[in-house]
Amino acid sequence: ILGSCGRPMPGVEIALLDPYGRDVPTGDPGELCVRGPLVMDGYWNKPEQSATALEGGWLHTGDIARRDADGLITIIDRIKDTIITGGFNVYPREVEDVLASHPAVAVVAVYGTPDPHWGEAVTADIVLRPGRHATPAELTEHVRAGRGALWAPKRIHLVDALPLTALGKIDKKKLR
Repeated sequence: ILGSCGRPMPGVEIALLDPYGRDVPTGDPGELCVRGPLVMDGYWNKPEQSATALEGGWLHTGDIARRDADGLITIIDRIKDTIITGGFNVYPREVEDVLASHPAVAVVAVYGTPDPHWGEAVTADIVLRPGRHATPAELTEHVRAGRGALWAPKRIHLVDALPLTALGKIDKKKLR
């Protein structure tokens, strides 16, 4: 249960759908879609946005999630943040979680940057903890060992700080 958002409340249906609107198998990532009497009917005076968000009777949240064997839902990332590298989807949060587990890492942001060979390269901006040291090669190997080669950043920038939005979240738009 820890880390998941649980199960849907009564009266709310949840589906995890692939880009073609098909259910994904248990354990696979898919877009979190919801429907039911408590779900909105549309955006006020925005019919185009409503049609996109409410496709096929489902509210498409824009979140990527997984359902485990117990039916618990865990949100992975936002669709718009997905990195497509070498034809595979990499979710930045999964890479960030591995990098954040390194003892030298204080703060990390992962995003995609254009790459002529891969389409997009997994890129990480990392702030190290005061008094700690880690090289980009060491951090890349940490991800490779913890998650796999596909998730290992092609580029790592060690920075003093990350840009923040007015709400205090990391501003990935500025990083890209």
